Amino acid sequence: MKKPSPSMDAWLQEAKAHPSAPKIGMYLTHNGIVRQTPKAKVRFGAEDAGEVTGMRFDYDADKVDAVVADAYKMEGIYYIKVWLNRGELEVGDDIMYVLIGGDIRPHVVDALQYLVGRIKTECVTETELH
Repeated sequence: MKKPSPSMDAWLQEAKAHPSAPKIGMYLTHNGIVRQTPKAKVRFGAEDAGEVTGMRFDYDADKVDAVVADAYKMEGIYYIKVWLNRGELEVGDDIMYVLIGGDIRPHVVDALQYLVGRIKTECVTETELH
């Protein structure tokens, strides 16, 4: 069953009140959503892929925790929060939110790319519905 999406404003308020906040010069957020255009078309140019009507989405929480722990080992990263949806999602529904805070932009950008990439490739199962 899909979950209600979190508030980024609330997440940022929480992050800025965290003990790590004085070390942080930048926060980045990622909000992945279910899109109508199929992955096969977006990534591989497959013109014959039908439109997406929804998605089945699930994740392994232990794997997510391990990936987050690895991201914390990256230089300059002091704050991470991740939320993942679950169940049958519709086009426009939120799949994932990630908030990451660190000292300088290059560190935070690299860490966000690393973290979202690993979550998508190692921790989740997603099946597009047509």
